[in-house]
Amino acid sequence: MWPSLLLTQERMSGARLSLLSCTILTGILMFSPKSCSSNSLTAYEVLQEYGFPIGLLPANVVSYTLDTSDGSFVVNLNSTCKFKIDSYHLKYKKKFTGTISYDSLKDLDGISVKVWFFYLSINKVLREGDELEFYVGSFSASFPVSNFDVCPQCGCGLDCVGVDSQSLLEDS
Repeated sequence: MWPSLLLTQERMSGARLSLLSCTILTGILMFSPKSCSSNSLTAYEVLQEYGFPIGLLPANVVSYTLDTSDGSFVVNLNSTCKFKIDSYHLKYKKKFTGTISYDSLKDLDGISVKVWFFYLSINKVLREGDELEFYVGSFSASFPVSNFDVCPQCGCGLDCVGVDSQSLLEDS
């Protein structure tokens, strides 16, 4: 791997990575166990049942499924979701997938962060106490769970004051 791509807290502030992680996990966790009739739990409630904060999911989830036999999930957004937090660009595909178990999101596909000129896939998120560890390949960075208390919105992330909702749809 390129040493310059090493994600460290020194290169990405806790707030920036927190928002990045928030967005990634947010999209991943908008699902409900198949065992729940008629999706009786919200995606946010399901996310919390697996030990994650709600801020890992973006605001534009339209449907989700979770196979409780193996933890595999599929999340569907109304469109591709892109936003910027500080100098970091995050992107969720319209459909993203992974596997969830308590304190663990693995085999993620469809969530990425822009590092310099390239979008790199976030492939795993683990919770270790009050920290979330995000993995891009074999490199990782940790952030406080408390940084993910709020869900980002497509187009503007967490800085949406005074932003016209129609322009967000056009920018996505």
